[in-house]
Amino acid sequence: MASFVPTKQFLGAPSSSDIGSSSLGSLQLPSKLSSSNFHILSRPSHPKRLEIQAAGSTFGNYFRVTTFGESHGGGVGCIIDGCPPRLPLSESDMQVELDRRRPGQSRITTPRKETDTCKISSGTADGLTTGSPIKVEVPNTDQRGNDYSEMSLAYRPSHADATYDFKYGVRSVQGGGRSSARETIGRVAAGAVAKKILKLYSGAEVLAYVSQVHQVVLPEDSIDHQTVTLEQIESNIVRCPDLEYAEKMIAAIDAVRVRGDSVGGVVTCIVRNLPRGLGAPVFDKLEAELAKACMSLPATKGFEFGSGFAGTFMTGSEHNDEFYMDEHGRIRTRTNRSGGIQGGISNGEVINMRIGFKPTSTIARKQQTVTRDKHDTELIARGRHDPCVVPRAVPMVEAMVALVLVDQLMAQYAQCMMFPINPELQEPMQSSTPESAEVTL
Repeated sequence: MASFVPTKQFLGAPSSSDIGSSSLGSLQLPSKLSSSNFHILSRPSHPKRLEIQAAGSTFGNYFRVTTFGESHGGGVGCIIDGCPPRLPLSESDMQVELDRRRPGQSRITTPRKETDTCKISSGTADGLTTGSPIKVEVPNTDQRGNDYSEMSLAYRPSHADATYDFKYGVRSVQGGGRSSARETIGRVAAGAVAKKILKLYSGAEVLAYVSQVHQVVLPEDSIDHQTVTLEQIESNIVRCPDLEYAEKMIAAIDAVRVRGDSVGGVVTCIVRNLPRGLGAPVFDKLEAELAKACMSLPATKGFEFGSGFAGTFMTGSEHNDEFYMDEHGRIRTRTNRSGGIQGGISNGEVINMRIGFKPTSTIARKQQTVTRDKHDTELIARGRHDPCVVPRAVPMVEAMVALVLVDQLMAQYAQCMMFPINPELQEPMQSSTPESAEVTL
């Protein structure tokens, strides 16, 4: 390549007679340049190095989470950047959530045996976060790479096997690599931190439960979102707080499990005591951020918020949430078809959403497919896989929702809390309960 190097300075040239100039304010610009004023330097031409980088592994703006690792590699984990300092944090905070997500919990989950024991290797000191990146690692200990010998040659129907090849031209065959639900370990570990921040700072609580397995559908409004507890959700292996329907759901999963097949379902997630004002108008609406987060989870196929598609059957007079003043002088809504968000901003009511998960694509039944070298074939997939993903998806959904809300909490604090709030219209984001004192050590 050639580059031009002037032998005289453009600014402060001896006179306009040496180099003709045009005036732009006090700046003198050359209007005539002689080739004698320049030297042409030749540089050897080097072809640019073409690099293809795998993107899409980082989530969040203020509270940023990057997950890493593959299903059958050395391990998985995450790096959390932007966590506030002085937050009490230990491995046990994360382990509780990881135990809810781990495989081998019961007969209706994958039989893969992993303890999913996490280790924090940076970002804490003396039991408190330091404000620096937090690295969390979980080793893989129960790997069976040979189970995927057939999948190295042929694509599993409805799995990411084919599209990973279409995009990258190479993929990790064992366990599906990054497309495996094992990637969500990093999300759940980071979500545990986010849930703790929400609870301690604002008193907000994120809970999810299974509301549908295949054709077993929990009746609408059968669960009181104001009073349902984590203990009720965790009281059975399918994570449905209604015990009668929980048994029906377990039976539905058992029926397909013994046939080597799979079914899908729905996870309902609620958020209680979230501060008002989180979110933003137009492109960054809170429900849009929640939809992106939840739909980034493996096997997701649908997202509904508030009244969802059922609201399309109503008239405006039927659907509108009328306002009223409660006994504490707060503006509330009598109904909650908006799902706790209006105009993309939280209104203080319970946030509720539903996420649909498809049947697990890896099944032990004969299916038609093609090989990587483009020949028709049949495939009976081996390996250990969930006959229904929704029971283990519950903590995953909670984690992604919590990550969005912490990010939005920090954004609201940065933009709208620098100056004293307008007490006639705004409320403090910080909880007045004694729990919040734990983060101000």
